[in-house]
Amino acid sequence: MPRPREIQFGASAAHRYRTIFLSDMHLGTRGCQAHLILDFLRHNDADAFYLVGDIIDGWRMKASFYWPQSHNDVIQKLLRKVRRGARMVFVPGNHDEFARQFTGLTFGGVEIARTAKYVAADGKRYLVMHGDEFDVVVRHSKWLAYLGDWAYDFAIFVNTHFNAVRRKLGFPYWSFSAWAKLKVKNAVNFIGAFEEALAEEARRRGVDGIICGHIHHPTIRDLDGITYVNTGDFVESCSYVVEHQDGRLEVLRWSRPLATAAPEAEAEEPIGAVEAA
Repeated sequence: MPRPREIQFGASAAHRYRTIFLSDMHLGTRGCQAHLILDFLRHNDADAFYLVGDIIDGWRMKASFYWPQSHNDVIQKLLRKVRRGARMVFVPGNHDEFARQFTGLTFGGVEIARTAKYVAADGKRYLVMHGDEFDVVVRHSKWLAYLGDWAYDFAIFVNTHFNAVRRKLGFPYWSFSAWAKLKVKNAVNFIGAFEEALAEEARRRGVDGIICGHIHHPTIRDLDGITYVNTGDFVESCSYVVEHQDGRLEVLRWSRPLATAAPEAEAEEPIGAVEAA
C-alpha cells in the first residue's frame, strides 16, 4: 500500500469529507496527542464521524487517573460536531470497553454500537469494528495485554521526550515503537494474521470490506476481494481514514505543528440511531 498522504493545511484552511474514521486516540494517557487532535478537528469536517474504538483509555485511567483540560476539549469538540449536524457513531474498543454496556443507546447525539454496517457513496458495504475481538492476546491472556500496554506506554514516554528535541531541531516526529513493530518478525506475523482474520469476518458477514483500528497500523489493502481498512492511531502515526464524496477511501496523516484550537460558538441539534451490525 502507498504511504499515507500527509496533510498540511494553512491556518485558515479546512477540508470536508463524506465521512471521517478515527480510532485509538487514547485520551486519558500522557502519550495522547490531544493538541494535535484538536488541531485536526478544527481543520476537518464531515457529514459523519465514526470513532472506531480506544478513544478513551479506561485501562490506564483505572491505574492512574490523568485527564487534563486538553482531553476534555477534545470531547467537547467532538460533541460540537454533532450539535452542528454531523452524525457520530462510537464503536468502543478494548481500552474503552466500559462503554460497551451502553450499546444501542445514544448520548449527546453520539450513537454507541458494538459493530456497525456502513454503506459508502459507491454502494460498497463495510463492517466497522475495533478489532480486538480478533486479537488472541486480548481475548485469552488479558494480563499479557496489560503488560504489553505498559511496555507500549514506556515507548511512548521515550518517544515524547526524544521528539521534543527533534521538534526543536526542525525534524519531524519519529516513532520507535512503530518502527520496531515493522522490524520484529513476530510483530509482522501478528499484523498479517490479524488482517486475514478481519477479512475473513467480513467475508462471513457478506460485506465488501472491513474498517477497524486496534493495532495502530494504518493501511488499505485488498485481501482476496475484501477491502481491509485500518485507521491506524492518533498517538504515533496521527493517521485517519476519509471517505471522499465518490466513495473512495484514503488513509491520511495529520502532520501540522502542534497548535491549540480556538474556541468556537455553540450550536444545537439531534441525530438518529445506528443500525447495529
